[in-house]
Amino acid sequence: MAARRNSGYSYKKKMNPFTMVAVFVLCFVLCGTLAYKTVNLHAQKKSNQKQIEQLQAQQKDLEEEQDEIKQFGQRVGTDEYIEDVARDKLGLVYEGEIVFKPEDK
Repeated sequence: MAARRNSGYSYKKKMNPFTMVAVFVLCFVLCGTLAYKTVNLHAQKKSNQKQIEQLQAQQKDLEEEQDEIKQFGQRVGTDEYIEDVARDKLGLVYEGEIVFKPEDK
């Protein structure tokens, strides 16, 4: 009885054709899903970048408006502004002052 030796020989088990097709289909589906998600992420990135640019422009406009409001707030407290409002809106004049108005034609 001679003992069998497997030293130089290897036994390969054949893969079932159905299993091989299933592995290829699975790989194809995974690659397709990955490509689809990548395209969607790029589109979402562009959309988000556009929204960021719009918000930055809006922020700049609001900062300019805020500066104008601060300047107006500083001007409102001055005696000159109070006098202008009293003359224009309320029609007030100083004592002894004569006001000349143009005639309506």
